[in-house]
Amino acid sequence: MGVLNLPNTITIARIVIIPLFITAVIYKRYDYALYLFVIAALTDALDGLIARLTNQKTVFGTFLDPLADKFLLVTSFILFSMNGWLPKWLTITVISRDIIVIIGWVLIYLTTHISNVQPTITGKAAIAMQLIVLCYVLLTINIVSLPKMPDVLILVTAALTIISGLHYIYRGLKLTHAQ
Repeated sequence: MGVLNLPNTITIARIVIIPLFITAVIYKRYDYALYLFVIAALTDALDGLIARLTNQKTVFGTFLDPLADKFLLVTSFILFSMNGWLPKWLTITVISRDIIVIIGWVLIYLTTHISNVQPTITGKAAIAMQLIVLCYVLLTINIVSLPKMPDVLILVTAALTIISGLHYIYRGLKLTHAQ
């Protein structure tokens, strides 16, 4: 099966959207930023669905899909905190968790040669909350009548991000001790 199947091509398109999204935010075209973010989110759902339904899962896609998600999330958090739309500490929390997870994955691979680390329910919940927060920001800068983001939304996102990071650390330590 070729690397450039339909799901992987959709994932690559999502990566190509990221510089367009950055440009839209920098040039204050928040309507375009919202559209591009929604398109990126839809392609994320679409590529996985197509890969599963057509049995087109590849090692390349398994690596590239979460990488594309991380690029979009990290880029968004950095841009949004630089514009004062999100607290900087939340961006630091999100990026720190991702760095810790990536370093952990590399260390696990180097010590155990296991490369397939499965996502956890807490990890998926954290990413879902991060996406909700980012969407809320994009909606509030496009629709003036929306209320300010509730603090509880920020706190739940931070808590899930931290808990998921700790859970990945726990799983990684358990995995390396089992070898």
